[in-house]
Formats: sequence, C-alpha cells, structure tokens
Amino acid sequence: MSRWTFYTAPGTCALATHIALHEAGAEFDLVKLDIAAGQQQGPDYLRVNPKGRVPALATPQGVLTETPALLAFVAQSFPAAGLAPLDDPFAFARMQELASYLASTAHVAHAHKRRGARWADDPAAHEAMRAKVPQTMTVCAAYLEAQIVGPWVAGERYSVVDGYLYTVGSWLEGDGVDMTRFPKLTAYLERVGQREAVRRAVKEAQG
Repeated sequence: MSRWTFYTAPGTCALATHIALHEAGAEFDLVKLDIAAGQQQGPDYLRVNPKGRVPALATPQGVLTETPALLAFVAQSFPAAGLAPLDDPFAFARMQELASYLASTAHVAHAHKRRGARWADDPAAHEAMRAKVPQTMTVCAAYLEAQIVGPWVAGERYSVVDGYLYTVGSWLEGDGVDMTRFPKLTAYLERVGQREAVRRAVKEAQG
C-alpha cells in the first residue's frame, strides 16, 4: 500500500481519524494546519480539500474527507486490525449510525459555540447560539451515555467509532456539560484515553 498523507489541526475532529490510523498501523505523513492563521483556507490546502476543513486524507486513489467516511475507509483498508465489524452488515451500520450522529448532531451543536457565523450574521444570534451549547451538548452526552454497553461503545469489540466518541467526548466539559451526571461516559473516556494509539495521536496533534 502506498503511503498516505493525513491533514489535521489541533483541537479538531480530525483527531478521530488520526487515532484510527495509529490503531490500524497505517503508514502516513502528517501535515498539521494552523487554523488560527487560516491555513485551512489557503490556496495550497484548498487544492487538497476545497471545503477548507480538516480532516483530509490523500491516498493514491484520491483525497477523502468527512470523518465517518475516513473511519470506514481506514477500517476496511486494514481488516486485520479488527476496527469494524466488517463481517456483520447490521453491526457495521450501527457503527456508522453513531459516527453519523457524532458528525451531524453532536459536532454541529459544539460548533455553535465558536462558529455561529456559519448560520447567522447577527452578533446577538451568535451569543444566543453560544448560550444554548451547554444545554444541547448535555442532551448529546445523555444520549452517548446510553450507547455504552460494554468496555467499548459497541460492547466487547473496540472500533474506529470509539476514537470518534473519545474526540467529541473530550469537548463536553469545555462546552459546559456537568460530567458528574454521566459516570459511565466519564469512565469510558478515561479508558479510551489510555490506549497507546490514542495517546500517540493526541501527542502528535498537539505537539
């Protein structure tokens, strides 16, 4: 397999794919973008990903974006790593169901704290969005608490979606969620955070 190039930025959802790549044992080159400096909107990166966001994964077949797609691609590209129930269509769909929820609901709710300009121009509307974040993210945390049925979110088998839930879960306290209300989720996040691949990805993303 030819080497891939992974584009990321600290503090973003790209950490989920970063974790998956290390869990899979993939060989890849890491490119970190400075979001504060606007590198994600620069001409060099826009040639990679016209959306101007991370993550992006450049492969010999082309560039892939969007976390749920990237996680599935990594799991399917390294079947021996056992990062998805590839032999069980229903279980695979369940994994994708949670990944889609994290992308379309939890992440969007989180983005209202700092990215209100995506939805409105009025500064008062931005403030209203920020004020709503603790409530909406608490609702997300309650849902996620209920999804954990074993040591990992799907039970006994660790999958790429665990790294995604870890990534989004790491935002909850900063979004005003009282994590003492969610002991199962808190213990789960600590457990995932102890994995070698997770520690390595976090260190590389922040370093």
